[in-house]
Amino acid sequence: MLAKRIIPCLDIKNGRVVKGIQFKDHKDMGDPAALAKYYSDQGADELVLYDITASPEGREVDLSWVEKVARAINIPFSVAGGIRSVSQAKRVFEAGADKISVNTPALERPELINELVSKFGAQAVVIGVDVRDGEIYSNTGDWKKTLKTQWTALEWIQEVQTRGAGELVINSMAQDGTKNGYDILFLQAVARIATVPVIASGGAGSREHFKEVFEKALVDGALAASMFHSHAIQIPKLKAYLAQSNIPIRVTS
Repeated sequence: MLAKRIIPCLDIKNGRVVKGIQFKDHKDMGDPAALAKYYSDQGADELVLYDITASPEGREVDLSWVEKVARAINIPFSVAGGIRSVSQAKRVFEAGADKISVNTPALERPELINELVSKFGAQAVVIGVDVRDGEIYSNTGDWKKTLKTQWTALEWIQEVQTRGAGELVINSMAQDGTKNGYDILFLQAVARIATVPVIASGGAGSREHFKEVFEKALVDGALAASMFHSHAIQIPKLKAYLAQSNIPIRVTS
């Protein structure tokens, strides 16, 4: 069995890491490269970095911090934010990213998924799925511009898998920042139709939440932000706990 992945998430706005609750009221958490290095040194398996206002503002991801993060760490990381074309994705990879994650641009033009997979391979193309009450939302980086789409979550997941996406990040909007635990019931529904790796996002508040999502929802990785940024959960201690709970996990010495 493949090791489960622990993935800190860095939401980036105006070149700084921020964290909000249910995608609102963002607070400054620090410099992206410095935090990325900290998590890499702590034993994170990979990182996800979102330029959260790129899509709502209709611009490309800011490559300056992508380059700085790439120089600072030696673990894989994916980048999301306003990637609307193969040429834009190419610039993100050239800046040092290992994967790209696409959300709103794919909803606006689903053919983008096929184009990215054809050029870079399924292993490099992640689809972010922002879901609330079983429905898909776009432009979630700016709550004033967030829109409900015509897609139900499970229909959209089927669609992106058909188009060749290599991984899914399931973001539970209602759970985001609440520290009440992952949306286990919805993730279980995803597991029944998933044919690619699934990463759970939204709601981590204790080490038990990680154990629960791995055991009950069968996800391949668990993403969190608030609990890592606040140092409420230390990655080495979390991994030791999961290993003791018989969760397959990569534990660093």
